[in-house]
Amino acid sequence: MDISVLIDEVIAREGGYSDHPADRGGPTHFGITQAVARANGYSGHMKALPRPMAEAIYRQLYWESPGYGFVAEIAPLIAAELFDTGVNMGTATATGFLQRALNALNRNQKDYPDLKVDRAVGAKTLAALGAFMRLRGKQGEAVLLKATEALQGERYLSLAESRPANEAFLYGWLANRIG
Repeated sequence: MDISVLIDEVIAREGGYSDHPADRGGPTHFGITQAVARANGYSGHMKALPRPMAEAIYRQLYWESPGYGFVAEIAPLIAAELFDTGVNMGTATATGFLQRALNALNRNQKDYPDLKVDRAVGAKTLAALGAFMRLRGKQGEAVLLKATEALQGERYLSLAESRPANEAFLYGWLANRIG
């Protein structure tokens, strides 16, 4: 799993500078919001955000800090999905989707114990993922991916239903973020 490739893909999907009036995130560049850029030391205009800085932010905040590199060692497709979902919805939300899916797929705790959905990758989440992958293999990884994407899709629909301005983004979210 090459995080550089994932970063390139997310930047290509996110595009360049944007300041959509319905986007609560405000100005973004390469998918990095102004608030995130500021929190990571960038003080210039968002149109001028250097790509290497965006790449460093993606690597640190959306791969290393949440522990998705450890997930990649067990289930690379899941790690890639967590990274992309984390960029779009936050890593806690993405990790919560994984934990919920693992709980629902453990056959009433016959395969491994339920996880506390604490929205953080830790030893128990990695152990449950490892147990799932040993039992289910690559086909299981594809099923787990579908389960996390289903949760993601439901969240997108809920966001659009709860805030009509989000309908401006729903089609793109579903077209570009799921599957």
